[in-house]
This record gives sequence, C-alpha cells and structure tokens, in this order.
Amino acid sequence: MNDVDGSQLPGFANEPHLDFSRAESRDAFADALAHVQAKLPLNEPLVINGRRIETSERIKILSPSDVSLVVGESACAGQAETELAIDAAEKAFHDWAATSAAERANLLLKVAEITRVRRLELAAIEVFECAKPWREADADICEAIDFMEYYAREMLRLGEPLRLQPDVLGEKNELVRLPLGVVAVIGPWNFPLAIPVGMMSAALVAGNTIVWKPARQSPLILGEMMRIFEEAGVSEGVINYLPGLGETAGRMLVESPRVHMIAFTGSREVGLSILRAAGKVPAGQRFVKRMVVEMGGKNAMIVDASADIDAALGDILVSAFGYSGQKCSALSRLIVHESIADELIKRFRDAVDSLKIAPAWDPGCQVNALIDNDARVRVERAIELGCRDGSAIYIGNLGEFENRGHYVAPAIFEGLPKDHELVRQEIFGPVVIVLRARTFEEAIEIANDSDYGLTGGVFSRTPSNLELARREMQCGNLYLNRAITGAIVGRQPFGGMKLSGIGDKAGGPGYLQQFMTSRAISENLMRHGYAPVKQT
Repeated sequence: MNDVDGSQLPGFANEPHLDFSRAESRDAFADALAHVQAKLPLNEPLVINGRRIETSERIKILSPSDVSLVVGESACAGQAETELAIDAAEKAFHDWAATSAAERANLLLKVAEITRVRRLELAAIEVFECAKPWREADADICEAIDFMEYYAREMLRLGEPLRLQPDVLGEKNELVRLPLGVVAVIGPWNFPLAIPVGMMSAALVAGNTIVWKPARQSPLILGEMMRIFEEAGVSEGVINYLPGLGETAGRMLVESPRVHMIAFTGSREVGLSILRAAGKVPAGQRFVKRMVVEMGGKNAMIVDASADIDAALGDILVSAFGYSGQKCSALSRLIVHESIADELIKRFRDAVDSLKIAPAWDPGCQVNALIDNDARVRVERAIELGCRDGSAIYIGNLGEFENRGHYVAPAIFEGLPKDHELVRQEIFGPVVIVLRARTFEEAIEIANDSDYGLTGGVFSRTPSNLELARREMQCGNLYLNRAITGAIVGRQPFGGMKLSGIGDKAGGPGYLQQFMTSRAISENLMRHGYAPVKQT
C-alpha cells in the first residue's frame, strides 16, 4: 500500500467477521485448517534486533483439544536473551521515536493489510494452539486488525502539536506528545493475537520500542505475527519477540530499570505482583514506570421481572460459555429476580444441556477444551466445591472427551453463600453461579458486591431499572439487553475499574495517550533581533 495521508485516509470501520452461515466461508476456513495442520509442528525462534535466535530450552505446545497433537514449539528466553532484547529496544528507540507519526501509522496499516490477507491462516493457528472455536478465532484476528487500524488513525490525530490559547498576542503555546522509551508488552493466551497486538501496536505507533513477551501457552501465533511485522518493514530492534517464562523473562522485564512502561493483561495475582515490583525505583532509573494492567473480572448479569426471557437466554449462553468461559468479560454470576427464577433456571439448564462439547476444529463446537491441564484442575476443583457447598443445577457430561484433552463440561450452581469463594473469585471456566434477588435494587447490590468491576449486564424492559443500572452498576463496560462479551474496537472501548485493572480503555480515544508523555512549549514571538546564521 501507499504511504498514508491523514487527510485522505478513510474513517475507521470495523473488520467484518466471517459469515459461517455461507458455504464459501465454511469451506475457506476448513481449507485453512487443513493447510495449517499440514505444516505442523511449527517452530518460532526468538527475534532480537532482527536476528532469529534459537535456545536450548524450549516451550512445547500441545493442542488443548487433543494432547496427542504437537502444534509446535518456540525458543524460551533466559536472562541473557532478555537483556539482549532490552538492549536492542533501547538502541533502536532514538531513531524510531524520531520517525514521523505518519510513518509509524503507515507501518501499522501495512501490517493490518497483510493480516487481512492471512486472516484465515492465523485464525487456524489459534484453533490448534489455543482451542479457539471457528467464530472465536476469526473474531480475534478481526479485533487485531481493528486495533491497528484504529490506533494508526488516532496517532495521526495525536501526532500533530496541539495549539493552546492561540489568541494570546505575541506568544505561541503548544502541546506536543512524545514517546516514553522501551515498553514491555506481556500478553494473555485467551485472546492470543488481539490483546497482545492491541497493546503492542499502541505502544509502537506512539513511538516506543517493544519487548514483546507472549503467554507461555500461546507463543506460536505471535511468532507468525512477528513475521508479518518484518514483512511490512519494521526496523531492527523496534520489536523484539521474546517468548519465555514469567518467572525469568517476565520478571526481568518488570524489574529492569531500562523498561519505561509495562502493558499487561492476565490474572489478578500476577497483575498485582507486577504493580508492586514496578513501583520500586532502583538506582539508575530516572523515571516512574507507567502501567497498563488488566486483571479480569467476576462479571454479573441481572435479569429482572420484566425481562424477555427468550431474548435473555441466548445472550446468557454466549456470555457464560463462549470460549468455555475463558474470557475476562465472561458471565459468572447470574442474578435473577425471584419471581422468574424458577422458570429461567429450568430453561437455562435445558439450553446448556444442548451445547456441543467438541474439539475446536469441529465447526459445531460450542464448548471447547480449556487452555491447559492447570486450568482444568482449577475448574474441576471449583465444581467440586460447588457440589459440596451449594446446589447443582446442572453438571455436564464429557462423554468421549473425558481423557482426550483439557475438557471440562459446563456447570451451574445456586444456594452458595455470598461470601463463598465461587461467588467471589474468578474461575475462568464454564461455571455459572445463580443468585436470587427480591428487588432490582438488591440485584444491583449483589452485582456490586465484588472486588472486580469489569463487565456487567442487565436484561429489563423497565426504563427506570435500566436508568438505575446506568447510574449504579460498578463496572467498566455495562451492557443493556445484550451479551456482556464481545466488545468491539471503537464501539465499546474495553476496560474495568476496582481490582479489574488500571488504565484507559482499549480501543477508545484515550488509550494511546498512556504510551506517551507531553511537553508544553511556550515561545515569545516578540523577538529582539534575529540571527540568520545558525549559532554553535
């Protein structure tokens, strides 16, 4: 593509998802799966300063859907490689920061264009590596494209100096935005392309250089994305791809006095530990580290007495069991007005019983395997606690998938006390806790009684209840009469409050500014003489 001209660039538009009701879309995706499977196992080395580096220690990826399938492996960075990556990013910073906003935006748009061409292949890798079902994998690639397209346009806007108080006679005042330095981007596995690409592309287009560490469970898809950035012409050292373990590479990035900012998405436990470590200022560090940290949720949906139960059920299913509940935005607490609770619970149970458990590459998959064995064990323990301390509304049956991969069947419980750990703690799996409320006001109190504040939802046909929810619900993203997952860049900027994290909303107009600092420049225009020759 040609270099961008901000005045000619069309307005932002979201990348359309595939329509799998069309035979040609189904056939194309099936072909992409076959193409990728034929190339397995994949191999991804480190990329530091433009050089590919293999390591003796390896990260091996087995498919969560079938652990007999080796999807590939990546190199695994240790201390020496992590230092090299920080060195490379630090050395590349000056030239990249001096590159114009238009050139940086142009790189993102080129990458978005290549990603668009390769979207089916990238989605197919996610199906094998992360057990993303077809629609979920396709949506993840679309969101990555959206982030790059959106942030490129935002940088063209923010890259221009902002004129301040232009009517002051004899004085010119302006605000310019500057990059920070080296940014460590530590991504999650559940949105293995969209979230890491979103965090990284925001930092990159703002003029920072990157050390890009994928989650241990999903290094392969980001390795392929690194190749796309190289194909688009990113300069050596500007992005350094560093798969590694959290306790080595991750810890060094967080603690390094040469890393100016950390962008992280993951668990609350790890996020809070990063915040504590990054708050220290070791000798030689001349800045306070910036942080963008997203740490999950314990999300509630309220269904009041006036709700359309038929409309609510489909969105409850999607919100709770899409990607087997492995979304920070997923529904885990269903709060129902007592007058309709029995009817809704019965219909909810019957609907869940109809969901198809299957490998992610099965086009009919509705409940996929969890990401790894640790996740499976945690969720199975949660189900045991629910059976012990509450009343099981529904416990699914895995059937033929009992020992094939990391599968856990959906489970629904009620009758748990409000201080029970299943009501309080994020489970990150296909488990829903039902809570009954006598009034809508009580339902909001229950929803707000949480350490988290990420997403929330209300199904109601009562305008006063919807207005009360707008005022009182303590969540960063509130969804009324719709599913509470599936935020779309530019339409529903995403991010939480309370212990769900810190930072402005991803995919919104304030996100990019977190990766920059600003300088106010004031010039006296009432000169006393003029020196035409440059002074040394």
